[in-house]
Amino acid sequence: MSQLDPESAAAAFGRFFLPGPTEVHPDVLRAQTRPMIGHRGAPMQDFMRTLQEGLRHVFATERPVLLSTSSATGLMEAAVRNVSSGRILSLVNGAFSERFAKIAGACGLEVEIMEVPWGGHHDPDDVGRRLAEVPYDAVTVVHSETSTGALQDLRTIASVVAGFEDTLLLVDAVTGIGGAEVRTDAWALDFVLTGSQKALALPPGLAFGVASDAMMARSAVAANKGVYFDLQVFDANLAKLQTPNTPAVSLMYALEEQLRRIRAEGIEARWARHTAMAERTWAWVEETAARRGIALRVLAAPGHRSPTVTCVELPEHLPGPRVVAGMKERGFVIGGGYGKLKPTAIRIGHMGDHTVEEVDALLAALEEVIS
Repeated sequence: MSQLDPESAAAAFGRFFLPGPTEVHPDVLRAQTRPMIGHRGAPMQDFMRTLQEGLRHVFATERPVLLSTSSATGLMEAAVRNVSSGRILSLVNGAFSERFAKIAGACGLEVEIMEVPWGGHHDPDDVGRRLAEVPYDAVTVVHSETSTGALQDLRTIASVVAGFEDTLLLVDAVTGIGGAEVRTDAWALDFVLTGSQKALALPPGLAFGVASDAMMARSAVAANKGVYFDLQVFDANLAKLQTPNTPAVSLMYALEEQLRRIRAEGIEARWARHTAMAERTWAWVEETAARRGIALRVLAAPGHRSPTVTCVELPEHLPGPRVVAGMKERGFVIGGGYGKLKPTAIRIGHMGDHTVEEVDALLAALEEVIS
């Protein structure tokens, strides 16, 4: 298979809008070609110190940021394995929040599901009433539901859960961190995690997480944590600016370059850019539906839409797979509907290093496809 040279790759950038993995900037890809270093010496400690500074900026935290050579699924498992063996309340509003609940169940925890329809969001007051009725060790929540584009009111949910001293909040922010506002310390999140391949716009293969003091205390007494995802081991190694196991050094080089780029933009400016891309997409859906008289609709409700991914419901005469194929013919990659939404929806991943201008080009092509 032929490969694009760097110039061609740079020219082609801006046409890959899958909601993960996200398009990676050529400078970030090139950073992976640096030579290896040992993962236990002083050079790695200096490297880790630099990475920690950048990751803390992204997570809006002063706490250590765990770096795992795994997918985000690994840290989802770490979250539930380290929280204890008690009862979990899982807030479900789509495929990935449902998956978080299944991971907790597979790890031997007693899971109760509080579900709203796909595309919906949970009322924090309802969550509070549920927690007042039954004691739970933890609540799992997906901040930005990639399957539907729905955004939970994480800040308010966190404040509600904080009112229950023995209940911790475990947050999947896989399509949130780096694109949507997340303030780990200010919102008192107990465990928040993400993967490298979404709004951080890195190659897949790394995961990152932040644990509160309460989470670490729970981890210290939790049984059956296994070895690879024991938060105590992560924490002990981070204190020495090391990783628990052999890390993916090449991916960490890419991380260093991307953190430099994010720092130059500023995390709040990055959040604003994602919001602008999302608002442009929502406006196009509404304007096109009105102008063309066709049943296009953003699945998630106004005020609860993710700034990183939009799920668009389609009319019956425009099956999702046909629209995805039509975009591919025009040189653009978008996502199809996920799971049960596959026949009736498409998803646009406006995240990472994309711009409003690139979104406009995508929407112009989409207008041709639905004509």
